[in-house]
Amino acid sequence: MTATKTGIIWNPSKIDEDTLRNAVAKALDGEVQWWETSKDDPGRGMALEAVEAGCDTVIAVGGDGTVRAVAEALAGTDAVLGIVPQGTGNLLARNLEIPLDNIGAALKRISAGDTRTIDLGWVTLDGEERAFTVMVGFGVDAQMLVETDDDLKDRAGWLAYVEAMGRAMAGTEMTDIRITLDDEEPREVHGHTLLIGNCGMLQGGIRLLPDAKLDDAQLDLLLVSADGPLQWLDTVRSFVWDNGIRRLLTGDEQAVSTESTRHQTAERIRVELQAPLAFEVDGEELGEVSSFEVRVQAGALRVR
Repeated sequence: MTATKTGIIWNPSKIDEDTLRNAVAKALDGEVQWWETSKDDPGRGMALEAVEAGCDTVIAVGGDGTVRAVAEALAGTDAVLGIVPQGTGNLLARNLEIPLDNIGAALKRISAGDTRTIDLGWVTLDGEERAFTVMVGFGVDAQMLVETDDDLKDRAGWLAYVEAMGRAMAGTEMTDIRITLDDEEPREVHGHTLLIGNCGMLQGGIRLLPDAKLDDAQLDLLLVSADGPLQWLDTVRSFVWDNGIRRLLTGDEQAVSTESTRHQTAERIRVELQAPLAFEVDGEELGEVSSFEVRVQAGALRVR
């Protein structure tokens, strides 16, 4: 490993300390400093301290919330982000093909020293800007987070989201949406689900944003306006066939839009809603919003 000093930022609710320390001792050489996250700070403050302490690599050990907080602090610095996924979604880890449920394998990947540069998304809500590594938005995805039973999620992991999907679809509401892409004129659309992502794969290999790449300096937008059984079938066909199986068979490079699902890309996006809807950032439900802005920071992070 090329780094001379490593910072470990770990979530005590996700992993046993002795287990983690033993794995780190076996996998990493050099000086290691430790920071424990808290309910008040999921990792951002600790990551800033790690950079200030001269850590070349800062490893986030936890779920998507821990990874997002650490990534936000490391954006634009020379420090490398390492990830040991310990959450339910582990969305950035999945998109980076980091080993899941295997602490030793994840640490081995970090120690190998192969570094990749990726983009980072930023979303502004109520005047406050925060980073996201995977996606933000509202609709079925965000509503699923609201509808998912926490106890079931603890017991069944991502299967809990499947149980919640039926209630989520019933709970989504169509609304008028005003969207501005980059310097274009605003457009008025109608829909119930809008997702903007830096990468597009969710649990179970579901790829909501088939064109999304972590290093293309673009954010990908998906608008879903399915209303009624026939349009929902059209939406499912779009995900499974048009942008799934058929794309693999034909090698198409661009996502297919349909009457009920539309795909676009931009560097900056402003969204205004007629009615407030539940909003999520990297899997974290943040309550209802009526407007937000997003931007991409190209090449913001170095990751292993």
